[in-house]
Amino acid sequence: MPFSLTIVTLIHFLWEYRRIRTYIHILNNYGCCFRALGSSETEKDRKTLVNRTCVSVQAEHVSTRVQFGNKLETYGVVQEKIAHMALRQYVTESIAYLLSGNMDRGSVEYQLEAAISKIYASESAWWVADECIQLHGGMGFMTECGLERVMRDLRIFRIFEGSNDILRLFISLTGLQYAGKQLREVEKSVKGMDFGVIMSEGLKRTRRLVGSSSAPSVAEHSHKDLSVQAEQLSQLVGDFGTTCEKLLLTHRKNIIHEQFLLQRLANAAIDIYGVAAVISRASKSLSEDVPTGGYERLLTATFCQQAFDRTNHTLQSITSSKEVKLDAAMSDIAKKVVEHGEVVPVHPLGL
Repeated sequence: MPFSLTIVTLIHFLWEYRRIRTYIHILNNYGCCFRALGSSETEKDRKTLVNRTCVSVQAEHVSTRVQFGNKLETYGVVQEKIAHMALRQYVTESIAYLLSGNMDRGSVEYQLEAAISKIYASESAWWVADECIQLHGGMGFMTECGLERVMRDLRIFRIFEGSNDILRLFISLTGLQYAGKQLREVEKSVKGMDFGVIMSEGLKRTRRLVGSSSAPSVAEHSHKDLSVQAEQLSQLVGDFGTTCEKLLLTHRKNIIHEQFLLQRLANAAIDIYGVAAVISRASKSLSEDVPTGGYERLLTATFCQQAFDRTNHTLQSITSSKEVKLDAAMSDIAKKVVEHGEVVPVHPLGL
């Protein structure tokens, strides 16, 4: 399935609902994958653009290329890269279809999901194209291969339609704004001695203290073969909510200045939404007995475990005193560079 074409269309349709029908048509025909665009010229004619995916081009390359007496596909390092490509493609497509499905059902509040999808799609596209060139070696730079065109065309998508750095702040601050409203309501209820709210909030915090998630279970909405992944999602949602609450109670309005923390919070939100998207898609495939259901379960289980570990580390780093000191050190390093107008250390040879 052509990949780069739909990465482009994804990023646009997520922001412009009036074009969604056109983009869904493209999605249905091309899927969410890269298209390796390239052309070669002779003195007499120009060949047509190469219409292959980076993934399929890469699969063909590693299954035929021989190095050190073995095909590339037999090496663990290569297998890891191919697996990551497949995972990123599956997650990107799952996020896109989950979001567009909600939009089709009439949802009007999808800005956060759209930002998440744009970030994940654009960064995954760049990563896959970069790794494709890496596995092709010097040949990946050649026009005939088509990958160098993909790399050049993809770079802009992490900048336009909202740069990914700004969108991460948008995701964090918008989500925290909603959480802040909830905390204010709880505060009002406590001051007004609303016994029901006090007991409810007290119970949630007690559950957290004893290690029990206060987040709702999603197991009933997922396939039975994905019960472990559903439990991981529930735990991540609960831990994410706890972290948001701690940030707001610690920094209050000054949270808008804590960009180191906000970036991490956004990364956690992106991973959690990706987990929800793949569980939803794989559950549908397994329930409908789709031929690729077993493989999709493998993709889902693998990504969910990776995201679970990664997000746990990210959330812990947000409230870690050691990470706070590292953030302060990074800030000082950057300030010194700006102050000097160049790198600060003297050249080792005195040049």
